[in-house]
Amino acid sequence: MTRTTGRDAGAIRLGAAGAAVTVATMLTNALAYLVPVLGARRLAPAELGALATVLALAAIAAVPGFGLQIAVAAHRARWGGGGTTRLAVRTAALTAGVTALAAPLLGAALRLPVALTLLLAATTFATVLAGRWLGELQGDQRFLRLSTAMTVLAAGRYGGLVLGLALGRGPVGCLLLATLTGLAVLPLLARLARPAAPATAPAPGGAVERRLTARHVMTACGASLAMLTISYADLLLARQLLSGDASGGYAVGSVLTKGALWAPQVVTVLVLPRLARGDRRARIAALALILASGAVLVGASGFAGELAFRLAGGAGYLHLAGVAPLFAAVGALYAVVFMLVNDRVATGARWPAAPLWVATAGLAGAALLVAPRTVEGVLLCALGTAVVTASVMAWLTFRAPAPGDTGTP
Repeated sequence: MTRTTGRDAGAIRLGAAGAAVTVATMLTNALAYLVPVLGARRLAPAELGALATVLALAAIAAVPGFGLQIAVAAHRARWGGGGTTRLAVRTAALTAGVTALAAPLLGAALRLPVALTLLLAATTFATVLAGRWLGELQGDQRFLRLSTAMTVLAAGRYGGLVLGLALGRGPVGCLLLATLTGLAVLPLLARLARPAAPATAPAPGGAVERRLTARHVMTACGASLAMLTISYADLLLARQLLSGDASGGYAVGSVLTKGALWAPQVVTVLVLPRLARGDRRARIAALALILASGAVLVGASGFAGELAFRLAGGAGYLHLAGVAPLFAAVGALYAVVFMLVNDRVATGARWPAAPLWVATAGLAGAALLVAPRTVEGVLLCALGTAVVTASVMAWLTFRAPAPGDTGTP
C-alpha cells in the first residue's frame, strides 16, 4: 500500500510539473506571438520587416543557449555538482562576440541598421547565458521552478519589445528595451536556480568524464542546430522551389507540422534527467507518450483538416485540407527524432546529430532533383525523410544499452 501510494504521489507531482512547464511554454509562445501582432499595428511596413528579421536572427543566435541547457541538465543529472559558471559565460560571450562581428555584414546583406545588429549581440548574450540556470533546474528535476524560470526568461526576452511597441518606439528602441529587460532578469534566474538541497546523486559508471567541458556544450549546440535546421528545411525548400501561392500554402500547412512537433516537447523536458542516467524504462515511456500524442494529432488533422487550415490560414487554403494529416505526421515523427537526439546527447553518444545532417542533405537532394514542384511533392519528400530519420535514430538508440543503464525508474 505504501509503495502504491508513493507511486501515486510521484505521478501527481510529475503531472503537476508537466502542466506547469506546459503553461510556461504556452506563455512564452503567446508573448512571442504578441510581438508581431503589435508590430503590425504600431510600425510602418519597413520597420516591421526590420524587426521581424532581427527577431528571426535572434532565434538562430539563441540556439547555443538551448545546447547549453541540454548539456548542463544532462551533466547535472548524471554527475551532480556545479562548475558551470565559467563555461556558461564563455559560451554566451563567444556567441555574442560572433554576432557582433557579423553585425556589419548582416546590416549590409539584410538592410538593417547597425544599431539593431549590435543590440542583437547584447540580447543574445543574456538569452544564451540563461540556458545555464534553466539547465541546472532541469537537471535537478525542479520542474516547478523551471517553469517559473521559463516564464521569467520569456518576460525578459519579449517584455521589453512589447513595452517598446506599446510606447510607440521604433525597432531600435524596442530592441534596446528588450536587451535591458533580458539582462535584468538574469539575477532572478540565478536566484531561482540556487540549490535548496544537495545536488542529485550521480549515476553509476566511471567511463564518462565527470567534468562538463566545452566539447559537451558544443555537441549539444550542434544537436540543437541540427534539430532546428531539419525542422525548417522543407519550408525553406518550398519557398525556393514552389510558386509564391504554393509556397504560401506550404507555410500554412507547416503550422500543423510545428504544432505536432512542439506539442509533446514537455515530455522530453521532463524525461531528460532520467535519460542522462540511462533509465531505459523512462525512455520507452517517453517514446510511447510522444507516439500517442502524434497519433492523436494526425488523426485529428485527418478528421478536421478543413478546420485546421481555416484556423491556420483562412478559407483560401481549404484546398490543401486533404494533406493536413501528412503535415501533422511530419511534425509527429520529428518529435520522436528530437527526443531520441536528446537521449543520445544526454548519454554521451558520439556525433548524436550526424543522422540529422545527413537527412537534411538527403531531403534537399530529393526535393531539388526528384520531387514534383508541387506542395504534395515537397511534402512527401519531407515525410519520407522524417520516417527514415526516426527509424535510424530509433535503431541507434536501442541497439545497445545506454551507458550506466540500470533499467530503474
